[in-house]
Amino acid sequence: MPGWELERNAMARGYQAVCGCDEAGAGPLAGRVYAGAVILPDGLELPGLNDSKKVTEKRREVLYDQIIDRAVAWAVAWVEPGEIDQIDILNSRVKAMQLAIGKLEPQADFALIDGNRNRGKLCSIDTPHTLVVKGDSLSVSIAAASILAKVSRDRYMGEMAAIYPQYDFERHKGYPTKRHYELLREHGPCPIHRRSFLKNL
Repeated sequence: MPGWELERNAMARGYQAVCGCDEAGAGPLAGRVYAGAVILPDGLELPGLNDSKKVTEKRREVLYDQIIDRAVAWAVAWVEPGEIDQIDILNSRVKAMQLAIGKLEPQADFALIDGNRNRGKLCSIDTPHTLVVKGDSLSVSIAAASILAKVSRDRYMGEMAAIYPQYDFERHKGYPTKRHYELLREHGPCPIHRRSFLKNL
């Protein structure tokens, strides 16, 4: 389960405002990629908090409200599908994460970043940071950020499902499921599909 060790290690090195950051939606064929960033009060306990992929949708919604209510600072940012096609998904993920970190108020002076990539050819994480592989299962702050990103993206895809009902976005959230491919072949792509992801149609 996520703990406070990584945050406290950073604080012991002199950093005062340590945020966690994670993204959601790198793999889908449609929709934005989202990132969440959050600074939590030291030692805060959020029962049931874990990597967003290991938490039920109902529990994620409860945790989302608890996180935004108790956080010192929190932010969500995203990159649109058209820009993903222009700059690629790695740059888009990195850009979304840095945008989310930059929106924090008060600002973070150090970031714990989920994953093993902090730059592409065009974008990079500029805030002092460390990369944490599987960070959403190790760090409370990264796990909280993963919840913010996942819930925000799922809500957005729910809105897109109302605009483009023929794709069942509310069910698969844009991910490359068999049903999504079937509907893509039937209807063709819509404005929120990532054209660079549709090479296999």
